[in-house]
Amino acid sequence: MVTAVVIPILCLYFFWFTRKEMKLNDSKWLAAADVAKEAVLTGEIKSINQEKQRFYYHRYILLYELTVQTETKLIKAKKIIPIRNNIEIDTFSVGEVLRIYGSWEGNHFHFNEYQLVHIDKK
Repeated sequence: MVTAVVIPILCLYFFWFTRKEMKLNDSKWLAAADVAKEAVLTGEIKSINQEKQRFYYHRYILLYELTVQTETKLIKAKKIIPIRNNIEIDTFSVGEVLRIYGSWEGNHFHFNEYQLVHIDKK
């Protein structure tokens, strides 16, 4: 009799707990792309690294790591995109000059928005 009551209660508890954890991780997954626009960098792309990483079970992110040469030094810039069905993949190429908007996190500059800068060479 006790088993007939306790086992369904335990199953419901673990179902509720797992569902709550999945909702929390889904919101973190979507928030990975949100970056505060606190700073602006302008520079030329020297190298590009694109990588797909697992975020949580069946959730993936696309990580771009750009090495950008500014006027003073080389900077590593990261862009994180949650992979969904309607994802728009950005195309970067070496030698492009970008103006990127984002914030510093440790030694890396995280960005979400960028613009191509056209420089007239004489």
